[in-house]
Amino acid sequence: MKIRKTLRIGITIGDIGGIGPELIIRALKEPQLKEMFTPIIYGPAKVLNIYRKVLDVDKFSYNVIQDPSQAPPRKVSVIDPEIRIDEIEIGSPSKLGGECAVAAFKMATEDLKKGEIDALVTMPIDKATIQADEFKFPGHTEYLAQAYGVEESLMLMVSEKMKIGVVSGHVPVSKIHQDITANKVAAKLRILDQSLRNDFNIERPRIAVLGLNPHAGDNGLLGREEIDVIFKVVEQQHKKNPLTLGPYSADGFFGSGKFLSFDGILAMYHDQGLIPFKLLSGFHGVNVTVGLEGVRTSPDHGVAYDLAGQNRASLDSFIQAIFTAMDIYRNRTENLELQEGSIKVDEQKRKEVRKALNRPDSRRGRRDEKPGRGRDERKSQKPDPQASKEELVELEVLREEEE
Repeated sequence: MKIRKTLRIGITIGDIGGIGPELIIRALKEPQLKEMFTPIIYGPAKVLNIYRKVLDVDKFSYNVIQDPSQAPPRKVSVIDPEIRIDEIEIGSPSKLGGECAVAAFKMATEDLKKGEIDALVTMPIDKATIQADEFKFPGHTEYLAQAYGVEESLMLMVSEKMKIGVVSGHVPVSKIHQDITANKVAAKLRILDQSLRNDFNIERPRIAVLGLNPHAGDNGLLGREEIDVIFKVVEQQHKKNPLTLGPYSADGFFGSGKFLSFDGILAMYHDQGLIPFKLLSGFHGVNVTVGLEGVRTSPDHGVAYDLAGQNRASLDSFIQAIFTAMDIYRNRTENLELQEGSIKVDEQKRKEVRKALNRPDSRRGRRDEKPGRGRDERKSQKPDPQASKEELVELEVLREEEE
């Protein structure tokens, strides 16, 4: 599998009444960004023309093409689903907005599966307006899992602060406990471990698993999921990767800063993971669907109807989603070729790519020093003879940060 000289990145337009079209135009009118890849937008060309006038943007041009192979390198191309559009309601949900989002997403997914594009960045959708007879999925992640024919995939939120996946995704709170089964938790944990190694080049990932109940169940007093399910799964995974620990009580885990010691975190449900992630990552987070053959990323925000068409929405998460997609595609491809013994990795080239994308070298797996705990203090720590296996491994995790 050979990396194209210039990667083709598909970008779906998302909900046409939200901030997706605006972010695409504002970002891709800049020549510096287009020099790094070939952007292919999936969505109605007329919508882009409308937003270009609303935003008063002159320097944004594109080619309408029928197939990704027709896309000129480093220039904006559009694949139009040819949905009739008379006018659009900027800043409001609509049936048309859902129809355009689904049509664009389906077309892009097919091209991703065929290898016509190297990665896919999806702009935000409205989960209510996308529902239709031919599309009954709560979001991008679930549709992609079915399209690729996998039983499980993982929604992984990524930033410089943390990487956190969730076992139970877009389901009502009242049904979360039904998702916390040994098979599901084990599958998500396995996908997380593999992604940290293959997508982010972390050779020995340190992974924390959170509990479901308050205080991780308090030894069964507040629920038995930790005892009956989560701990047993962690114990099994621990045999394959000794740096897998848990279950941790979520409040103490984030409140104490313990999350800084880990490369990846597995939360049990959506808000348990995404609330701390968004608080700490701000507009620099990215949503990645892992466990699929194809690479898909997305900004970690919603449609933001209240900001649409006002030239105010932040570009940061969208641009980071593009960089992350490029990073993951290159890492996966190079790791696959390494396994096949066909290339020797050029470390200097890797550093140059990461510098160009404004991302640190993730192979190091470094963490910043934590307040109140210096280098000498960490090295001088000695194991307690009465310490549990988990505590001993935690000490090993801390020591590894200084190696």
